[in-house]
Amino acid sequence: MRVLVTGCGGMVGQAVREECELHGDEVRSYDHDSLDISNSDLVRVTLERDKPQAVINCAAWTDVDGCEGNPAQAHAANGLGPENLAAASRRVGAIFVTISTDYVFDGDRAGFYTQRDDPNPQSVYAATKLNGERRAQLACARTIVVRSGFIFGPGGRNFLSVVGKRIRHGEKINAIGDAWGTPTYSRHLAARLRELAQLDLPGIYHVVNSGDGATYEEFARAVVEALGRDQSLVEAVRADSLKRPAPRPRNSRLSCLLSEAVGLVPLPPWQDAVRHFVEFV
Repeated sequence: MRVLVTGCGGMVGQAVREECELHGDEVRSYDHDSLDISNSDLVRVTLERDKPQAVINCAAWTDVDGCEGNPAQAHAANGLGPENLAAASRRVGAIFVTISTDYVFDGDRAGFYTQRDDPNPQSVYAATKLNGERRAQLACARTIVVRSGFIFGPGGRNFLSVVGKRIRHGEKINAIGDAWGTPTYSRHLAARLRELAQLDLPGIYHVVNSGDGATYEEFARAVVEALGRDQSLVEAVRADSLKRPAPRPRNSRLSCLLSEAVGLVPLPPWQDAVRHFVEFV
């Protein structure tokens, strides 16, 4: 399979590139410097040159607070970018897969969000990601939207990805104890993205590791356990104590109504993924 992967300077893009190469795919990979997806002409020329069979978009501006202060840049990266890639994918006859976020939901419900639930984004980041979903679907009928969240893995710079290194160094960790999500290992997510590209069944999929989900505190404590360290290294804090510019959903746990129906097995439990991940910390 000829695959074009964007956002390869980031954690998920790296994982997707490695996953595709592992399976012998012909991979063209781009980071932001080599392909700015908000540049429609550059995107069109690149895809017409590379002629991919599948385009997997891992490029985005994921700085939630940064997006809040710069809506125009957020719209360019998260809204226009997927639309440009989708339109170019349609022109070259490629399946288009793009990553969205659990933050498209407001977090007011107690259980899991499925595709039946209406999005209600509460931040600029979330609104632009939802806009990107919809623009891509309008630009290309063969679009697969993958919502995920609480993503962690090698090369990541978010809290979930660096907490292991900090704990291994004996640092004390403040972790949010009143915000829930479904942890997702970047390598498992990458494998599912490739599977979906091969499956070529357009729609919206929720891709997360199995389990009941976790707070940041519970995730951090699972890392502590996997590393054999003392639980006293983790202290719970409330989300509102951090005074962050952009609102986040208190609950963004995801469940998928489609994956098993189309023959995709559930991803491993997130606790197993944590035990695998700490080997790389």
